[in-house]
Amino acid sequence: MKKVINIVEDEKDLNELVKRYLEKEDYEVHSYLTYDEAAAHVEDDQVHLWILDIMLGDKSGFDLIEEIRSANPQVPVIFMSARDKEFDRIIGLEKGSDDYITKPFSPKELVLRVNNIIRRTYRDENVRISVDGYEIDETQRTVYENGVEIELTTKEFDLLMLFVNNRGTAFARGQILEKIWEENYYGSDRVVDDTLRRLRKKMPNLSIHTIYGFGYRLG
Repeated sequence: MKKVINIVEDEKDLNELVKRYLEKEDYEVHSYLTYDEAAAHVEDDQVHLWILDIMLGDKSGFDLIEEIRSANPQVPVIFMSARDKEFDRIIGLEKGSDDYITKPFSPKELVLRVNNIIRRTYRDENVRISVDGYEIDETQRTVYENGVEIELTTKEFDLLMLFVNNRGTAFARGQILEKIWEENYYGSDRVVDDTLRRLRKKMPNLSIHTIYGFGYRLG
């Protein structure tokens, strides 16, 4: 089941941008432009994370987190704000936020922070990761497409998870070799290309892009 994220941001373009990036990561995203719209949903079941702008008209994300915490003390919250002030960060932490990001920010950075918080908060659940139409159970080291298991070798799965856990990051062949085959491997870096070729054959919808003259990246 997809993790559900609620975004509260009154700047419509930014709201939509963040929503699109998170949906690419296979999250279910609900976006709200006003305090009142969001406040009507603080008691919704199955919300796994909130992303709150601090400035919301005549009210604030600080007010909203109190309502969220009253309804669900455990759900993680990320604040985002154009005000890079130390006391805002402190207030956010005192109110129980899990992270704070300052505008302008890279949507990819926000996605990475979201992924880290989701994994940390829900690590005890047997959760499958959804990537490009595939379901990945990292604990069981299994991959499924439409409910059918895809058999991967140990190195194929390790390579897959390197890209999945670092989506958007470009890796040189040498970096991949070091991370997957470790320092005691003395063979050619062609093993990276060969393993990736097999992985692509088994998972053709996986959006791993070749960066010519450098390496690979999961887009």
